[in-house]
Formats: sequence, C-alpha cells, structure tokens
Amino acid sequence: MTPSLSTLFAIGRPFSPLYSLVMTVRQNLYHRNILTVHRLAVPVISVGNLTMGGTGKTPAVAWIAGFLHAAGHRPAIISRGYGGTARGAVNLVSDGNQMLLTADQAGDEPVMLARQLPGIPVLTGKIRLHPCRHAIERLGSTILILDDGFQHLAIARDIDLVLFNATTLAGNSRVFPGGELREPVTALHRCTAFMLTGVDDGNAGRAERFAALLITRFPDKPVFYSTIAAEIPAPPGSLAPADPSPPLFAFCAIAHPDRFFNALYAMNMHVTGKTWFRDHHRYSQDDVDAICRRASASGARALITTEKDLVKLERLQVALPLLPLKTRFETTDDRFSGYLRQALGSLSTR
Repeated sequence: MTPSLSTLFAIGRPFSPLYSLVMTVRQNLYHRNILTVHRLAVPVISVGNLTMGGTGKTPAVAWIAGFLHAAGHRPAIISRGYGGTARGAVNLVSDGNQMLLTADQAGDEPVMLARQLPGIPVLTGKIRLHPCRHAIERLGSTILILDDGFQHLAIARDIDLVLFNATTLAGNSRVFPGGELREPVTALHRCTAFMLTGVDDGNAGRAERFAALLITRFPDKPVFYSTIAAEIPAPPGSLAPADPSPPLFAFCAIAHPDRFFNALYAMNMHVTGKTWFRDHHRYSQDDVDAICRRASASGARALITTEKDLVKLERLQVALPLLPLKTRFETTDDRFSGYLRQALGSLSTR
C-alpha cells in the first residue's frame, strides 16, 4: 500500500462503520426482498471481490467463459462497462462474431474480453438486468457471467465466486473509506466459493494461511488457487529474432501497476524506464507522445504495456514498436473445473 493511500485510509477510518452499516442494510433489504432480486431463466455465475480492484477478475472471467464455451454452453459476459461512454440500457460490445464498440465506448475490460473470446458475446449496462435479458432473449445465451458482480445484488446467481489476490489478500481488513474492503467481511457468507489468484513462490505461504482462515470462518465454501502465466509475443521486424529481449519502456493504467512491472522483472526483461496512470485512464495522443519521448530518452527500442491498455491505444499513433504483456489465468489443479461442472450439473432447468 502506498503511503498516500495509507494516509487516506487513516483519515477515512472513523467513517468506516457508517459505510459498513449502509452496505449491511442494503444487503438485508435485498435478502428480505424489499429490494427486488431478479431470478433469470438461465444459470448465472458472478465473479467478484470484497476488496477494491486488482484481484484478477477479468482473467478469471475469460477462463470461465472459455471453459463453458468449450463444454458446449453458450455463455455471455455482462459487465457494467466502467470508463466507457456508451450510456444505452444495453450496449453490445460484441455479438460473438464481430466487435461493435470501441474501448472508449464500452470500457477497456469488456473490449479486451471480447477480443480474447471469439464466439462469446460481451454486453454492458449500468443496470445489468437489461443486458442480461438481452443476452438470453436476443442472443440465445444459455449461461451468464457477471464480471465484478459480487455487490450487484439485484440479480440472483447460482455460483458466486469471490476472488482475493494472494499478495494483498484483504488489505488492512477495514471497510472503505478506512480500508480496501467494499463491504464488511460478513458479506462473504453469501458467496459460494473463494479463489486466491496470482499465487506464486513468494506468496504461497501467506495464501495457504489465508485459505485456512477462510475455511475456518466459512467451512461450507471451497477455496481454490490460481496463478497468472505471462508471456510477451515475439517482437516485430528488426527486434526479432536476433534481439529477443530489447530494451523496453513499460507503462500501464491498472489498479496495481507494481504487479505488471514485477512480472516484467521476473521475466528478466530489460526495462529502461516506467510510468503509470490511474486505473482505466483514457489515453490521449499527448500521453502517448510523452511516453515515447521518455522511452527514447531512456534508450528503449520498444514499449510494453498490458492487454487492457493495448485496446485503448488502437486509435492513437505510437512512434515506437508496442508489445503487450499477455497474461493467462491458470488453475493449479482440476478441482475448480470439477466444481463448475458439479454446480452447473445440479441446477434444474429453469
């Protein structure tokens, strides 16, 4: 946690009980059906978190969607479309066959998912009930995946997966604005399973201790583990193959930029410099020109960024070769895929 963030959380700590109370009351209103919970005609899988961002939801959503598609289901991904300018009740990012919206319109993560998952529709909407119904009624989807859906209580879900990053876990375990939690820990009673993401040699011990704590407090909910595998495509033109590791300037706009930079260092990439922006930053041509100037001054021969950032740069002119760090969600065993099969198999046709 950065010093500035620690300071903000310290200032906000007295207000945490109030925010926690508001979120608890909201949950109870849905639980008592004072606020309507909509049960849809097909199974719904929610992938979300208790903490604020950076737990690997998007790679997990991509893996689950691909797994379901390969198993013969017709999944659709439903996102809020954070950062996008599209304001329709239903914004069709991709119908599974073609891209229909840009990253500026739909948001970076929905477009990235749509590009990674041909054959799988991606939709956004502030009130997610509308794109959910559209996917079922107009696109023939047989199962829905809610991206970042844990706090979206208006839609009933059959599998409610909560992710924790294995490095940051629950942060300081305080509720916003005194910490990184979106809700009190008691909210975890409504999920069906946990996934610890980004497990590696450096955090495996902490992850196992945290998993043991979750099992103790929530014994009816399984805990799964996953890793993130990273690779860089072969550089284009003169950069390959004679120079497989050219000097690179790294930049990104994600929730936890250090994870991106550390992945590059772990791969022994020659990083001459780096910069970062706030999560979901919308790049301008001036931003890109400034990045290229800094990169050239540092001796870099190419730029590298995340796949999430790459989709926001397609409309801009980039003076240097631009490489993406491609990441892939991997489960550490077959238990999670078995859990999905069993959970879906036990659902009656609605």
